[in-house]
Amino acid sequence: MEGLWAPGVLLLSCLLLPSPAGTQPNPDPRLRTDPGEAPSPHHDASQPLPQINMTILKGEKGDRGERGMQGKFGKTGVAGSRGHAGPKGQKGSVGAPGESCKSHYAAFSVGRKKPLHSNDYYQTLIFDTEFVNLYNHFNMFTGKFYCYVPGIYYFSLNVHTWNQKETYLHIMRNGSEVVILYAQVSDRSIMQSQSVMLELREQDEVWVRLYKGERENAVFSDEYDTYITFSGHLIKYSGDP
Repeated sequence: MEGLWAPGVLLLSCLLLPSPAGTQPNPDPRLRTDPGEAPSPHHDASQPLPQINMTILKGEKGDRGERGMQGKFGKTGVAGSRGHAGPKGQKGSVGAPGESCKSHYAAFSVGRKKPLHSNDYYQTLIFDTEFVNLYNHFNMFTGKFYCYVPGIYYFSLNVHTWNQKETYLHIMRNGSEVVILYAQVSDRSIMQSQSVMLELREQDEVWVRLYKGERENAVFSDEYDTYITFSGHLIKYSGDP
């Protein structure tokens, strides 16, 4: 046993350094668990305990390696519970005033108390009685409705025929015939009507025209009653959704 101990001490002395001179060696903590406990009776107090020199065992710091590839994302976790409501924020500033709601209207209804006979040229019906003329869109001097509000309009024409004469008129738009109001020669005079819906653009014109005299035609009326009426109104403004 003593023969094996001597080589072991020699090997350990290569890794261990003695305590600095004049310092009291620290007892091995494995041998003392209580500061007041006396040294082990097997320990020789005249010989200091060896200390390990960590600079011999620890190597130099190596270079930092390259960054590895990013790993796969893990599975999505379970959604957490809803948090508590935060405090109420401050009142915001007042916004800019918006545009006022705009409504669009257009309507007219006019009448004629004078009869009209055909001539060698086309004649525009001029009306002498005004029932409704909103914003004066219907011109009583020219006998024409001028479109200032584009959209879809409804127009109606009512006339009284003349005995033994044809009744031959057109509702016109911008110089073109749209619909005809026609009644054949008859021994009896009757009320005749025509109506139409038109989509008008701004500055369009709508009026009633009596056909020229290839054959004599006429419309009847008198100064006591209104037999001829022409009306129209806006149904839908083109700017509405």
